[in-house]
Amino acid sequence: MPSDPAGPPDARLPPEFGFIRRHFQALAGEGALGLADDAALVRPPAGRDLVVAVDTMVEGVHFLPDDPADTVGRKLLRCNLSDLAAMDATPLGYLLSVSRPPGRDDDWFAGFAAGLHDDQARYGVTLLGGDTTGTSGPLVLSLTILGHVARGRALRRNGARDGDGVWVTGTIGDGALGLRALRGELDDPAGVLARRYRLPEPRMGLGLGGIASAAMDISDGLVQDLGHLARESGVGARIDASLVPLSPAARHAGAAWLPVCLGGGDDYELLLAVPPSHEAALLRAAAARGVAVTRIGRFEAGTQGVAVHDASGRPLVLDRAGWSHF
Repeated sequence: MPSDPAGPPDARLPPEFGFIRRHFQALAGEGALGLADDAALVRPPAGRDLVVAVDTMVEGVHFLPDDPADTVGRKLLRCNLSDLAAMDATPLGYLLSVSRPPGRDDDWFAGFAAGLHDDQARYGVTLLGGDTTGTSGPLVLSLTILGHVARGRALRRNGARDGDGVWVTGTIGDGALGLRALRGELDDPAGVLARRYRLPEPRMGLGLGGIASAAMDISDGLVQDLGHLARESGVGARIDASLVPLSPAARHAGAAWLPVCLGGGDDYELLLAVPPSHEAALLRAAAARGVAVTRIGRFEAGTQGVAVHDASGRPLVLDRAGWSHF
């Protein structure tokens, strides 16, 4: 994301450079070199591993065309922060790529950058650089986040073991229901569900290294993502749908929406494998950060996939376990 910080006013800059200066230069932090070079210079703290993740959001696919610009910026950053939280990592900085269609004017990007600015302050992260380009298609936004974690202590998806509990943070299904509400398919009089869709809460700083044996964030649906974690760990999983934590707004929507909550995605909560001997430590760590955690099932050796049951032990069959990217 090159620019010319010491150069002439925006009106005399090439359009791309002026666009970068107006909206993104104020977001740049240490290592970004004023967005004046071809790359950033980043050094993780001593004794820490570098963690890198990337997410792309496409207008009409990952956010609605009329979503407020500031929430689009904040959601893009928060989705990436959630990936760091799943590995118990601390944010360091991020790279941003923008493919801009003609229909998105300067005012929209001012709002987008303002949202990023607010969440940079909230989560202690700054812009390092990126890229801009024009497109005749929809707006495409891609963010690559860098973080760091104690060497050799990153949480992975492949550590769940027989007997570990299946735990989740927060509540499940609000994001998926929020999208339905914004589409007019579901009443959301207080706007709680829509806000959860637009502004997920990455569960940063829980300090789960040494507590959880495996983790990932829930972006594509609880059941589908649990299947990914179980597969990578070589075990199966069983959950009780009646134990899955739902917000008051989700419960108010009614039982008919439970399959959407279980398979809809956009939660950005953490999905954890926790040995029984570590449950007390998990509860203490979560309470210290004011985050609710709930045990919803267990991992089991000798099985495959995810079995979902109701409170009576009867199996539940979902038409859709989660979101597919293709």
